[in-house]
Amino acid sequence: MFNQMAPTKGNLMAAKKSYSLSKLGFELLDRKRNILIREMTSLIERAEEIQENIDKIYSKAFNMLHKANIALGVCEELSLAVPVESRLELSFRSVMGVEIPIVNFTDRENIDIPFGLFNSNSDLDKAYVCFREVRRLTVKLAEVESSAYLLANAIKKTQKRANALKNIMIPRFEGIIRSITEALEEKEREEFSRLKVIKNSKK
Repeated sequence: MFNQMAPTKGNLMAAKKSYSLSKLGFELLDRKRNILIREMTSLIERAEEIQENIDKIYSKAFNMLHKANIALGVCEELSLAVPVESRLELSFRSVMGVEIPIVNFTDRENIDIPFGLFNSNSDLDKAYVCFREVRRLTVKLAEVESSAYLLANAIKKTQKRANALKNIMIPRFEGIIRSITEALEEKEREEFSRLKVIKNSKK
């Protein structure tokens, strides 16, 4: 469409307006991309920190469970007393138009050990507490990793649009503006020459 524009002042103004809008669009997309990248980088660092804590607590939990198994025998029957938790609430927050999840895990304030005092020991209790913490951190890790994944997709799409503006649309409008400008200047020179010839003929 734009490549077939007639070399008129009106089309030149329209091309300049589209060029300005394309440049503004690129600047906004580039700014959005940088903000999303910073947010994603922060989430990745946080995910690594959470994963490190999970690994440490898991190691401690299994060590306590191993000790409990030695002292009490296999604790499989006792594990059946652990209640199934499902108190998860999902909400969202917006980062530059990208909806990323917030997972709220409502845990009980008081840690109630579900084992009787006579059929467990302190190692099993400590293992239970550690696994509860692992569960909480795992929920948080799922939230952070999901958010990072969504931001990565948004960055990819934003980068694609920014590249289209930078490498295709902006150069195209620059070429159109240059072409129309040169055509109008040539037309003005021809008009000036024609008027000059007319003026000389009258003399």
